[in-house]
Amino acid sequence: MTTLKEQFEEKDGKHFPGKEYVESLLKPVFYDQKTYLFEAMFQIHKAHTTMLCEQGILKKSELERILEGVQVIEQKGKDDLEYSPQYEDLFFLVESKIGDLIGEDLAGKMHIAKSRNDMGEAMYRIVLRTYIQQTIDNARKLGDAILYQAEQHIESIMPAHTHTQPAQPTTFGHYLVAIYDGLLRDIDRLENTYTTVNQSPMGAAAITTTGFNINRERMVELLGFDGLVENSYDAIGAADYLLEAAQTLISLMTNMGRWLQEFLRMTSKEVGLLRVSDAYVQISSIMPQKRNPVSIEHSRSLASSAAAEGLAVVHMIHNTPFGDINDTEDDLQPHLYQGYEKANRVLRLMHAVMLTMEFNKKRAYQQARENMITITELADVLARDYGISFRKAHQMASKVSKKAIEKGKELYEIDVEQINRWLDDVELTEEDWEGIIDPKHFINRRKVTGGTNPQVVKQMIANRKK
Repeated sequence: MTTLKEQFEEKDGKHFPGKEYVESLLKPVFYDQKTYLFEAMFQIHKAHTTMLCEQGILKKSELERILEGVQVIEQKGKDDLEYSPQYEDLFFLVESKIGDLIGEDLAGKMHIAKSRNDMGEAMYRIVLRTYIQQTIDNARKLGDAILYQAEQHIESIMPAHTHTQPAQPTTFGHYLVAIYDGLLRDIDRLENTYTTVNQSPMGAAAITTTGFNINRERMVELLGFDGLVENSYDAIGAADYLLEAAQTLISLMTNMGRWLQEFLRMTSKEVGLLRVSDAYVQISSIMPQKRNPVSIEHSRSLASSAAAEGLAVVHMIHNTPFGDINDTEDDLQPHLYQGYEKANRVLRLMHAVMLTMEFNKKRAYQQARENMITITELADVLARDYGISFRKAHQMASKVSKKAIEKGKELYEIDVEQINRWLDDVELTEEDWEGIIDPKHFINRRKVTGGTNPQVVKQMIANRKK
């Protein structure tokens, strides 16, 4: 009677690669490589072979024949490439196909002073830098749309919230500049990440460089890198460029997710401040009155998913020993690529939504008159113009708000005579009280740097557009 182990080995095989190993690892990795790394692989083949010839390691005739074979396989494209257990991964399969054209010996010369390690790291960096640059470009476009809307609404008064409660009047323009500034910091992080990623590991070979007289600096030029990862051990073992790319992705999507959630609140019928263009809403299957802001909903969901991809990368790296990280990256890199793909979908979609949405100024202004959110100005006026200590002025303003709540009235529904009775020893003028209850007065009075005054906001926008 055969054992359970023997039954499994009869089905799976006893020699590399076992069927389960193929299905669970080699084949999925092969198709990930085919999807993401094909073009970068050929860039490196051509650049490295060119450098070898320039250094006198290959003859000019050998260079020409190798490049000819490389070009033929590259032009055939990746669609016909399928996994075969005969080859460990995509790169050995491609080398074999080139060898079929120009001979195995000559095809093998492509790999003089080049390892799967430095080649793999270079491919990952080439692909990742492209995603990061796309993200920078799309984030800038979104930023332009945010500033465009901010410029239209420097005087559009609305309530600001703290602890999810109406707090003080602001303007939609002031609010949007705050969102823009957060996005701009994430763009700065993306640009710094691009610099970190766009460094060449080529020439590190397996981990200790090579005895051949190669030119690592020339590979920087040929592959469009900004610089060189000088220490060869660092070039192969470093994972900080992955961490930085993941953490920047997490930051961008988390920060966007917060104001996406806020936008959804503003689009609700109950709040009614934002109207998403008809091009970016969907109707209900049974409720004809519905205008569902699914563009923002999907953006919020995708932002969470993209951030999760970044977190997966962080977790995959944190327990990986310092050294050859290539094997980990076979499974890791797709998380980054997919995370940035999702991030770019969010950025493009919200650029469209931001640019075309409408803001309900009338309703926003009315909400800024409610819930006594100008009451801070009462305390300020008492302290600034009536010589009362700020702490006492705050207590007096608090008393007024409690009295108004008891009577179920907004501040603008109460006359100054009633207010003065509540304040006891202070006699506010009619002019002062009208200013206190007016959200526009509240907005205009805040002229300090970064404040809500329309001229201050206008200058902030002008500075950012520069």
